[in-house]
Amino acid sequence: MAMITLNIMPIAYISKGLRVDEIVKSAYKPDFLPEKIPLLETVAANLPGMIFQILQRQDGSVFIPYISSGCKYLYELEPEAVQADFQVLCQLIHPQDIKAFTESIAVCRNTLTSWHWEGRIVTPSGQLKWIQGTSQPELQEDGDFLWHGLIMDITDRKQAQEKLQESEARYKAILDAIPDLMFRISRDGEYLDLKSEGANITLSREEIVGKNLQELLPSDVAAISQVAIAKTLDSGILQTCEYQLPTSLGVRDYEARLVVSGTDEVLAIVRDITDRKQGEVALQNLAQKFAKAFSCSPDSITISTLQEGRFIEVNDSFVNFSGYGRDEAIDKTSFELNLWVNDRDRLNLVQELQSTGVARNLEIDFRQKSGEIITTLLSAEVIDLNGIPAILAVHHDITERKQVEAQLRFCAQRDRLLAETLVRIRSSLNLEQILQTTVTEVRQFLQADRVFIGLNNANLGIKTIAESVDPKYPSVSGWSINDEAYLQELRNLLKDNLVRVVEDITQIEVSPKVKAHYRKFQTKATLAVPIMLNNELFGALIANQCSGPRHWQPIEIDLLQQMSEQVAIAIQQSQICQKLAELNTNLEYQVQERTAQLEQKMQEVEKLHRVKDVVLHTVAHDLRTSVMGNLMVLKNLLNQGQGQVQGSRGAGEQGSRGEITASLFPLPLSHAPSPIPSAQSSIPISRSIIERMIQGNDRQLTMINSLIEINSCEKQGLEIKLEPVQFSTLLGGTFAQLEPMMTQNQATLKNLVPADLPLVMADDTRLQKVLVNLIAHGLQNNPPGLNFTLSTTVERGMIRTQIQDDGVGMSKVECDRLFDLHVRDPQDCCSTSIGLKMYLCRKVIKAHGGEIGVMNNRKRGLTFWFTLPLATSSATNRP
Repeated sequence: MAMITLNIMPIAYISKGLRVDEIVKSAYKPDFLPEKIPLLETVAANLPGMIFQILQRQDGSVFIPYISSGCKYLYELEPEAVQADFQVLCQLIHPQDIKAFTESIAVCRNTLTSWHWEGRIVTPSGQLKWIQGTSQPELQEDGDFLWHGLIMDITDRKQAQEKLQESEARYKAILDAIPDLMFRISRDGEYLDLKSEGANITLSREEIVGKNLQELLPSDVAAISQVAIAKTLDSGILQTCEYQLPTSLGVRDYEARLVVSGTDEVLAIVRDITDRKQGEVALQNLAQKFAKAFSCSPDSITISTLQEGRFIEVNDSFVNFSGYGRDEAIDKTSFELNLWVNDRDRLNLVQELQSTGVARNLEIDFRQKSGEIITTLLSAEVIDLNGIPAILAVHHDITERKQVEAQLRFCAQRDRLLAETLVRIRSSLNLEQILQTTVTEVRQFLQADRVFIGLNNANLGIKTIAESVDPKYPSVSGWSINDEAYLQELRNLLKDNLVRVVEDITQIEVSPKVKAHYRKFQTKATLAVPIMLNNELFGALIANQCSGPRHWQPIEIDLLQQMSEQVAIAIQQSQICQKLAELNTNLEYQVQERTAQLEQKMQEVEKLHRVKDVVLHTVAHDLRTSVMGNLMVLKNLLNQGQGQVQGSRGAGEQGSRGEITASLFPLPLSHAPSPIPSAQSSIPISRSIIERMIQGNDRQLTMINSLIEINSCEKQGLEIKLEPVQFSTLLGGTFAQLEPMMTQNQATLKNLVPADLPLVMADDTRLQKVLVNLIAHGLQNNPPGLNFTLSTTVERGMIRTQIQDDGVGMSKVECDRLFDLHVRDPQDCCSTSIGLKMYLCRKVIKAHGGEIGVMNNRKRGLTFWFTLPLATSSATNRP
């Protein structure tokens, strides 16, 4: 490669109107000639590297007057980006080479010697490259430094060096050195001198110099060399000869170039050309493979000129693909052969190839010699044929695939149409609407000019009941005929459940009446499918083409057959509905009679319920009155007994035993019924007995109150007074009610409820009863020492409250039925009372708009939970 000298531009040329960048670009020449700038641009563009000129000012700033377009190839950066910021180049230097790069710059600047550096860069795409930079710094009069030079891509050389280093160590020095040998040889073949440093030679200098060709080379090679020496000396013209020699690396190919170097002596430069020979053989093999692939490819392959599209070569598949013989296609353009269905496709292809050089999988329609249209996937690349740009194109025929895809789409549309029709039939009883929608969608699917349904009636003849027609053609809607001979002919056309397919009515023989019918309604082709009902011809589904003859596809015929079956189902369904309507009319009277009877029975049942409510209410109130009376007596008695016990303790009487003397007749004798003794009789009663009697009466009273409340809820509903309530305030009142019960049962309650909970919509009194009942359930079903944990969370507009204990658990069935109203265990005197309370708890929570439940804990105990809605802003703002 010729050396390129970088010169500083005379400032005078700027005054001539030239742009600064043009002046800088033209600097790479011995003498500044502005008219050679285009030539310099061409040179810079074809260099495998980047030409640059950098001005480093005294203040440390950097200005880049010029950088060639090779920057994009070498660094994958646009020249403008580098001129804007020189550091983007330095940032691409491999981290291990930055130090050497910096030191080389410093040495060059300090010594004003030529800069030479080799190192690695990592491009923005991640590619690792070896580059070689050379530059000559010049110190300007103002103290600035001007660097101008060349950066080359030496990646291939570096990679080759790496491969050579991987070879055997004994050949490393040879492969790294210059591969050429130089000999001075006399006319008679004597070796006069040699240069063998780094050459692939196994003999020493002393073993070669002074010897003859015949002594060192095989006889045939020596003879060839002797002839070449003689021709060189006689003609004075460079002679070249090739030969093979056996070496330790195997048989190698060599090329010797002989030139006259003195009187009766030549200079022979010997080069190992084994790789070149092997490359030529490989190239020949590749050419043979390409030729075979070109000729044997099942896809059409063509080579044509880029501009005209004139065919240079085509393969056999193109002949089958286009229908044109090879002789018919060569030297003809694709336009002359009328191959392009759309001429603009060729223009689009050329534009894409000119911009990118390649086109992939373009779907294009071509016209065969027979006129048939086929679809192909076209892939093409631009190649160079002796300096002429040409197109190598491969056409993959996808016509069958496109037809299959169209068929699949057609089938999918058909299946959709059938499915929608079936849904309409099943979901609608409007036969007229079903039939009209059917003919409309069938015509749209077939792209036919007319589709209609005609029914065959024994009394009315044939009548059209539904039609969809192109407005350009006459309608057959409402058409009917009762000519028996004509009707019989039409029936015969569809006899035995056969499909009638007519692609051109002029090619069939029919009666004059049928021909007249075709002319009247401009029918050119027809497809008719019978509608069979109970194995009898009930009508027909008919498609007409009025614009001209038409070839009916098998899938179109199949569609009409299936649609006729669906139409038959719809008609049969309509008939069944009519019969059902008649039956319904007869059933209405029976229903009215049964309704009257049921109303009478309901009145009787209602009377029984009223009687039941009266009895329940009366009995419950009477029981409550009796129990409350007993409680009052027992409590008074207990209070009197306590006084007697305290008064008699000093006298050492029976009160010290915890007994109470009860008078059987506490009233005066004047009020006692006879016969009663005049003296009062006293009976000692244990305190524990009275306390148990009081507890029993309390449970009965609670149960009776619960029954009354449940009866009221079931009959009148649960009255709830909702208002915004602070949950922590509500809990304070609840804890006050629970404190005696918790103390008596040695239980503890851990409150984890945060004080800043949002307001809830609740009935304060009823909600406190719910909390007391849930905790009481745990206390009554567990021994003393129970521990409770109360917590709350806010979830999706609700407050969820959990009451967890560490007592005895329950089965899942018991958990699921705990809040139901059902018969409890008769052996457990408390179960009924607890069950009624649990039932009322659920009623209260449900009335609040929440949910309630219970679940087993993982280790032990139960967790009751219930949810309450948060108070809305409108509720909290109410006065």
